[in-house]
Amino acid sequence: MGAMSARPNTEAAAQQAENNAPHRAGFACFVGRPNAGKSTLTNALVGQKVAITSNRPQTTRHTVRGIVHRPDAQLILVDTPGLHKPRTLLGERLNDVVRTTWAEVDVIGFCLPADQKLGPGDKFIVKELAGIRKTPKIAIITKTDLVDPRTLAEQLLAVSRLGEELGFEWAEIVPVSAVKDQQVSLLADLIAPLLPESPPLYPEGDLTDEPEMVMVAELIREAALEGVRDELPHSIAVVVEEMLPREDRPADKPLLDIHANVYIERPSQKGIIIGPKGQRLKDVGTKSRKHIEALLGTPVFLDLHVKVAKDWQRDPKQLRKLGF
Repeated sequence: MGAMSARPNTEAAAQQAENNAPHRAGFACFVGRPNAGKSTLTNALVGQKVAITSNRPQTTRHTVRGIVHRPDAQLILVDTPGLHKPRTLLGERLNDVVRTTWAEVDVIGFCLPADQKLGPGDKFIVKELAGIRKTPKIAIITKTDLVDPRTLAEQLLAVSRLGEELGFEWAEIVPVSAVKDQQVSLLADLIAPLLPESPPLYPEGDLTDEPEMVMVAELIREAALEGVRDELPHSIAVVVEEMLPREDRPADKPLLDIHANVYIERPSQKGIIIGPKGQRLKDVGTKSRKHIEALLGTPVFLDLHVKVAKDWQRDPKQLRKLGF
């Protein structure tokens, strides 16, 4: 019986919290070295695939925001690109974007995988974070499903000490497993009170405020990187030229035509992307089309072309054209 009566109570409690407590809304970003589980965590919080996940640094180039809607709060997740030592104009531009974003958000979540020792990369990031005084910082130990309790305890201690060494205190230290959905909602519970009082900033149905074309480009880029990461880690950019509903289609059978260009830096890379007899490009099309159809909820005809934009990462004009 107890179990049955528990449900209305939680609803009543939520209702009461809604009536008494002011609604909060604000921005948070997750930082951490590549493969620290930032995108997976974003997707788990939002409840569906928003940021692209990849174990390569620098795949999330755009500010993809996931939006978590709750009765008491709205949390907008800003995905900043990784902070790293810049080698190119693009690298410097990304680092400026990172620092500006960190200074503007309401909460910063530092992600550290439970199964990897605190390394120089982590310390570099936390040191940068220590310089941003006002913003509350939460340490999030990710991938807890991969370790035993003792290893996890050591990691929690290590991250707590690192804060002390750098002269600040974490607002919270939370272990989570996004894959097993453990403590993910607890993390949202802990972030919510740190947000400023505010009505919701986005309508209820929104999961992300990225323009659809940018998200479609990201999905194509993710599929294009699959399998050629070692050969072309960063030299792929995707631009969606147009998205148009196909004319003369019956209302119950719509089709969306998407024309996109995959840009590479050198002619020699063309063969790698296209593959023998065009098979790789076909696979990229098939794979990304599935994700795009899931995202947009409509059948899609995807027309992909591979083009060379010479050394686009170093050319300010090309960078602007490609949306950076």
